[in-house]
Amino acid sequence: MESARHPIRGVDYPRTFQELDERFRDDAACRDYIRQLRWPDGFVCSHCKGIGEPWMMSDGLLRCRSCHGRTSLTADTVFQGTRKPLRMWFLAMWFVTSQKNGVSALGLQRVLGLGSYETAWTWLHKLRRAMVRPGRDRLTGAVEIDETYVGGPEQGTKGRETASKAIVAVAAEKNGRGIGRIRLRRIMDVSGDSLIPFVKEAVTPGSVVHTDGWSGYSDLENAGYKHQITVISRGNELAHEVLPRVHRAASLLKRWLNGTHQGGVQHQHLDYYLDEFTFRFNRRHSKARGLLFHRLAQQAVAVGPAPYRTIVGTEGPAKPR
Repeated sequence: MESARHPIRGVDYPRTFQELDERFRDDAACRDYIRQLRWPDGFVCSHCKGIGEPWMMSDGLLRCRSCHGRTSLTADTVFQGTRKPLRMWFLAMWFVTSQKNGVSALGLQRVLGLGSYETAWTWLHKLRRAMVRPGRDRLTGAVEIDETYVGGPEQGTKGRETASKAIVAVAAEKNGRGIGRIRLRRIMDVSGDSLIPFVKEAVTPGSVVHTDGWSGYSDLENAGYKHQITVISRGNELAHEVLPRVHRAASLLKRWLNGTHQGGVQHQHLDYYLDEFTFRFNRRHSKARGLLFHRLAQQAVAVGPAPYRTIVGTEGPAKPR
């Protein structure tokens, strides 16, 4: 069955699950797709950088005709070292991108019939690492910036204080009265040393950055931004009225964490959940779910591998709920 091809960019992707299921029935078809994504202009040897059709070896490696060096198709990708069929990975990418709110590790384990919760949890974390495109463009124009707090209720804290919650910096482009793209990142505190680097990473210099009167943002003009300040305590509007876009994005983030993931996200892994939420939010208007699958697959071959021990750090996956 023919897959969809974008009329402008010539992007090749399955439009429906039926097309995906029929096209990627075996690992050979999956390997062809990965090769197409990894070397769209033809195979490039990882050893001598030579270009040309390689020999396909019986062990699945590609052998350069010039230097005879061998290259693994999945080396330096999300799929490196996998013992599971690539078809199962393709199914996982489809389920992750085709569900509006994503899937939990427990849900992925069930739908793929994986033997353990830990495998599903690890796969999702590997795919989340592929949801941030290397060298992605920064936000532009007019951008709202604020922070939000992720975690359970606290007592004895006020204002921007927190005892155990994670602090998430939020940037949201203004798109008329709506929200354009967003950027999210966990920060250690709300000082200028944490906030200004976030803005530099998320927003193009010269843009208008709208914040409240918090002192942590006071150096934005020196950093090359046009700083619009609204001191909440001096006006009649509430914070969510002054900065409606970041507050809306933060509200949706918390609803997603508490819904799809039932609040079971450990702070050390939060950044990768933020990447997934950003990936979904910035593509929320896309009607071609297959294109989202293609984008994830494309980025999965562009980022490096993430071994299990690197992902879990000192803590393993939280118990499923």
